[in-house]
Amino acid sequence: MLLDADDSQLVLVDYQARLMPVIFENEMIVANALRLARMARSMEVPVWGTEQNPDGLGRNMPELIAAIEAVSNAGGGKTLTKMHFNAVEDGLVDWLRPPARKPPQGGNARSLPKHLQKPTEEPEGRNTIVIAGCEAHVCLMQTALGLLEEEFEVWVVTDACSSRSERNRDAAFDRLAGAGAELVTTEMVAFEWLRTAQHPLFREVLGLIKQGAA
Repeated sequence: MLLDADDSQLVLVDYQARLMPVIFENEMIVANALRLARMARSMEVPVWGTEQNPDGLGRNMPELIAAIEAVSNAGGGKTLTKMHFNAVEDGLVDWLRPPARKPPQGGNARSLPKHLQKPTEEPEGRNTIVIAGCEAHVCLMQTALGLLEEEFEVWVVTDACSSRSERNRDAAFDRLAGAGAELVTTEMVAFEWLRTAQHPLFREVLGLIKQGAA
């Protein structure tokens, strides 16, 4: 099973200015988050951000805020302020999943026997969530587990996630894999979204891979 760009959404969790200096391998983590956001923009994959208690921890890194907001033309482009560690508890799913369509109004259709009524069409949505963030063992993990409970397919980008300690980060990955999340890297995401060197955006995405956060 490979990632499909047309079915993907990207969620970037809590890359906050006051938190990042104490995060293990923080420079690489932020660089890869930026690469993911920029690749998503190129490939029209919606991007969403979250911020945990920004009054206390500050907002996300300014360059990441700009990268998230730049994707609004593909859907997404917004950042959710939350107090729960699990962003699902603060309404993330309402952003990721289109609202159900209301059944048609009118007495005639509603009075028909059930077997003659047209089934309500479910909205088309993107059910694959590519997710990364900090801290891996707290907000990232709890949000990913919450999304799994909501029956999304969850892909965790390991080289764009971290915690204050390597041990906590690795424990989060073990638990997420056991719960059914797929563990991937930034380059895996890029090349699976592309699928072929003949993709019209291949050179653009390859440039982002090579240049890192530049």
